[in-house]
Amino acid sequence: MSDEGRQRAIERARQVLQAHRDELLGKANVVGVGVGLRQRGGEDTGEVALVVMVSRKVPRAQLAEGDLVPQEIEGVPVDVQQMGEFEAH
Repeated sequence: MSDEGRQRAIERARQVLQAHRDELLGKANVVGVGVGLRQRGGEDTGEVALVVMVSRKVPRAQLAEGDLVPQEIEGVPVDVQQMGEFEAH
């Protein structure tokens, strides 16, 4: 992807995140949201995505329907990344 194409993808992801931030933060285990690169097997794919940070990943079958994180929002891919618990120091 060209630098210009990546910048457009980042800007689009930021707009979508702004529109859906509160909805995503209201889901179980979600500790943060942002824009970043999608990961697969711990490696960046280079694809711009909404990153939903969770304290721990839970099998879909164990989540209430309202707590499921969609795979994409408004055409922007969503990547759920396990971060663990955050503590203030």
